Order: sequence, then structure tokens, then C-alpha cells
Amino acid sequence: MPQLGLLHGRAWAVLFGQLRRPPGAVCIRAVHSHSQVAEAALATQLKPHQEKSNFIIKTPKGTRDLSPQQVVVREKILDMVVSCFKRHGAKGLDTPAFELKDFDIAGQFDPMIPDAECLKIMCEILSGLQLGDFLIKMSWKDVRHEMVAKKGLAAEIADRIGDYVQCHGGVSLVKQMFQDPRLSQNKQALEGLGDLKLLFEYLTLFGIAEKISFDLSLARGLDYYTGVIYEAVLLQTPAHAEEEPLNVGSVAAGGRYDGLVGMFDPKGHNVPCVGLSIGVERIFSIVEQRMKTFGEKIRTTETQVFVATPQKNFLQERLKLIAELWDAGIKAELMYKNNPKLLTQLHYCENMGIPLVVIIGEQELKEGVIMLRSVASREEVAITRENLVAEIQKRLSES
Repeated sequence: MPQLGLLHGRAWAVLFGQLRRPPGAVCIRAVHSHSQVAEAALATQLKPHQEKSNFIIKTPKGTRDLSPQQVVVREKILDMVVSCFKRHGAKGLDTPAFELKDFDIAGQFDPMIPDAECLKIMCEILSGLQLGDFLIKMSWKDVRHEMVAKKGLAAEIADRIGDYVQCHGGVSLVKQMFQDPRLSQNKQALEGLGDLKLLFEYLTLFGIAEKISFDLSLARGLDYYTGVIYEAVLLQTPAHAEEEPLNVGSVAAGGRYDGLVGMFDPKGHNVPCVGLSIGVERIFSIVEQRMKTFGEKIRTTETQVFVATPQKNFLQERLKLIAELWDAGIKAELMYKNNPKLLTQLHYCENMGIPLVVIIGEQELKEGVIMLRSVASREEVAITRENLVAEIQKRLSES
């Protein structure tokens, strides 16, 4: 089954770095919204009897504090990535890789089926994130060396393949290489081209062939890749006219690394693997810039209903009402004051993007109803107390 997050080169480096730390060394890894308060509290606890502390806690290198808005955006990105992985049958595996989300398929399978699925996953994620147009460039690692040294291909045939390095395209380029007599007469070259042709057939069935460009000039620096490699780049045309073009490099990449597992197996057993990594931090930077460009507001809570009152001395009724909502699984909150002003409560709902308000006062209490208000339209309707939960759930399901 596919695995999330198989340890790659960067992850091993982090792991070995942790193992080499001297005894007593502390590694703090946390992302939170109240770092200054936490740092001050921890410093006080560590040296409570000193008037002036020399102990300074800093944000660990490779991490940063995030605001509540940033946390929401980052979680949405991660949720979309992970949900796509799970849709393709992935199992979870946690590694020390901070900035990437990985999907890997390990095992002996028929040619190009896992490779095609990895490219499909990459397309699904980038399309779902709505980052704008993108292109996935595909090649294979160290073309000439791979063909000559490892596959026994004659040097002149490999050089002929090198003539195509400046070309890029899809199925048409593969067909063009098939028609080259110096390639088509060589068994090893035909096998390689056959795999590429098969891959593009699968990509066409997946409906993503137009997003893939076969580009022999593509080369990735990591030594453990052994075959097909690919990386996704955003095209310079932004998703909206108001945006400035971004130059962030690749936002996702991957390939085949059949020899990596054997490097860490004491018996040297090789396990064929292919996988991909999503550059979460780069994508997060793009989304952040887009938020600033358009002044987008991000909800920092998931509150569905706010419990309000227009009158004084109604805290107990508000508490009873919100308990009913919580017990029904509805996400609700109220203002932590005995006698808040109604206008203040309604403004809070508008600022926080809370969709519904339930209002209880003397008149509602006498009539056995609750006033249900839509924050967006400001329309109000009286609902009987016993039907309130069902009406809220209905509205939430329709929104």
C-alpha cells in the first residue's frame, strides 16, 4: 500500500542530527500563536529565583511562529494534500520532514502504473489548491549515464537521445523518438521508449496528459533517483490579473528511487519505490501573497452559531441555550460578559464570519421561542425551542 512520508535524504539528515546531539541538549519544535507569552512563562519557570535571567528561548531554526490566520491557511493546504493522499489509499507515517508532504509507493509492480498515479496525485492537489496554471516536467535521471552505464546502451545511441534534450512535448515527442531509426533498431532504447509510451497512455486515461511535458533537459540533483523524475512548476501567468507573477521554483517534485531503501537495509535488499513531495511552505507563501493582494479575510474559528441577548441578567439563559447547542454537536460561542450590548455581539459575529445568531430575551422566553438571525442577510425568524437545533442543522447543511 502507498505510504505517506517515507524517509528521504533531508529527513535522514534531520534524524542523524538529532541522534548526534549531546546529552541534555533540547530541541523545541512547536508552532503556536502565543509564543511571547509561552517563552516568558517558560523562562520564569526555569529560573524563578533570579531577578535577571540569562536563559533566552528562541524560535528553532527551520520553524516560525504563525498567526491564527496563517494557521488556518496552512491547515487547509495540509488537509487538501492529506485528503488526496488518503483518497489514493495512503497510510500515515510521521517523519521529521517539516516542509514537505510525501506520498510513496513501494513494492514490485507492473511498469508505469504507480508512476502514473503519482503524477495524477500531483495534478489533483495543484488543481484543488487553485494556484493557477501549472506544468509537470518529466524526464529521467542522468539520461546518458543511465542509458550507457546501467542499461548497456551503446554510446552513439545515447548521444542520439541527447539530441532530443532540447525538445519537450508529450506523446508526439515519444512517437518522434520511436520513428528515429537509430533508436528504433536498438532493443534497450525501444524498451525505454516503450515505458514512456505506456506511461503517456495511462496519463491520457487519467485525463492529465496535457499537464505533462516530456523534457529531457530536466535534471534533479538528488543522487538517489534512478529513473523517471518530474517536478511541477507554476506558469508565470497568475491566477488573477491583479497578481504579480511569482518565481518560487518547483512546488512539487518526485520520481523513482529503486535503490534508496537498500542503502539503509543491512542486507542490501532493494525495494522498488516511486513517490512525490508537495512543497507545502512554498505553496503557503504563494497563498499568503494572494491574501495580501486581495485583502482576503480568513476565519480563525469554526463557530457556527453565536448565542446573544439584548437584555441584562440573561447569562443563565444563554448558558442553558449554548449547552443545548454544544450537546447537539453544534459549534457555538457566547460573549464572556454578564450584560453585553446586543450591537457589540452582532458586530463580533460579522467580524468573525459567524453565520448564525440565536437571540434570547424576555419576550422570547415568555413565548417559548428563540430568534434565529442570519448574519449575512440580517433576516430574523422565530423558532420554537424544541425545533431550534433541527432548524440550525438544516441551515448549516444547506450553506
